[in-house]
Amino acid sequence: MSKSAGFCQGCLHYVFDYETPKTLVIPNIRLGFAFRFTQFLVVLYVVGYVCVVQKAYQVTDSVISSVTTKVKGFALTNASDMDPRLWDVADYVIPPQGDHSVFVMTNMVVTPEQTQSRCAELPSPSTTCTDDCDCREGYSDPRGSGIQTGLCVNYSLTVQTCEVLSWCPLEIDTELPQAQLAAAENFTMLIKNSITYPMFKFYRRNILPHVNSSYLKRCKFSRATDPDCPIFRLKDIVSEAGEDFQDMAVKGGVLGIIIDWSCDLDWWAGKCYPKYSFRRLDNKHPDNNVAPGYNFRFAKYYKAPDGEETRTLIKAYGIRFDIIVFGTAGKFGIVPTIVNLGAALSFLSLVPVVSDWFMLTCTRKRDLYGKLKATYMAEDTVAEDVSDSSFSFIFKYTCIHSSLMEFSIDYQ
Repeated sequence: MSKSAGFCQGCLHYVFDYETPKTLVIPNIRLGFAFRFTQFLVVLYVVGYVCVVQKAYQVTDSVISSVTTKVKGFALTNASDMDPRLWDVADYVIPPQGDHSVFVMTNMVVTPEQTQSRCAELPSPSTTCTDDCDCREGYSDPRGSGIQTGLCVNYSLTVQTCEVLSWCPLEIDTELPQAQLAAAENFTMLIKNSITYPMFKFYRRNILPHVNSSYLKRCKFSRATDPDCPIFRLKDIVSEAGEDFQDMAVKGGVLGIIIDWSCDLDWWAGKCYPKYSFRRLDNKHPDNNVAPGYNFRFAKYYKAPDGEETRTLIKAYGIRFDIIVFGTAGKFGIVPTIVNLGAALSFLSLVPVVSDWFMLTCTRKRDLYGKLKATYMAEDTVAEDVSDSSFSFIFKYTCIHSSLMEFSIDYQ
């Protein structure tokens, strides 16, 4: 037979030879333990992690949410630079309605009776001067307070700065007072949160069905005594976030009110209730405390009897509460159940492969197991063996039949 014919025949055998599993029973405790232990790990993964922890037999949907808030409380201030004043919700909640957030002012720097006029710029390396040549008319520094007029004027008895056209007198915020609205820690916030899972047509509010108007008038959120109340005391929110309200009220900050609506909607599971948590969201690193807190400016404008416009500038410091709603709902589904059941069966089918590898590589009798595991059958040899066995059987049968005939004749 030529080499090419032998090569072609070898390729045909490689492609078309039929392989069938062969049952080989091995009385080896170590090998049997490895097999059963691998099966146990697969079952533990499928039942414990896939089914119990991940709930992979469920179809899931993401939450759609809407949030509205309402803050209540009063505070009285009596600072040296302004008259005694009572503050209510219309004064310290800015703006009145926010998008999933609410700002409560806790401190301020007030610059009253500002008018558009000329005044000396605040001292800094770029604004101090000795004569008019140091000032440029029409120049506007984005970090300054106005547009320079080109004149050098007295800021104090010892300092001269460039004159600017601006709202005068200028704001001075270098010395920040203690929290003027310290009473804000007792303000309360009502959070109304409605959610839906459209895939399951499931709707729910954080104001639970058993809550009525009389209950809302007297309740206050507490994890221990009243976890279903949607009214929160601001000091309690800050405390649960690990912060001190009076310290945070000086320069402000950002706090997150996190509402978790992760629910199991299967009939055997528990009810679907919101879970609240609180944390500070802005940076408060002790080694990198540049520009801390949260603040912005706004003004209130007035018209004098002579028609001149004046304003009161307020630099507001406070706490912004961001309300973050998230959640995923799951419910039994036949499709993911079948998919994960098939995956589990495929994992179990890999167990014999792992056991065979262990048997053929890690046992002392691996050579013997390897010979018994795979057997190549040659049809010609098997046919000759079968023919020899048949001839031997026929010869033995003929001999026995002849002996019986002779015995029968002698007997007669």
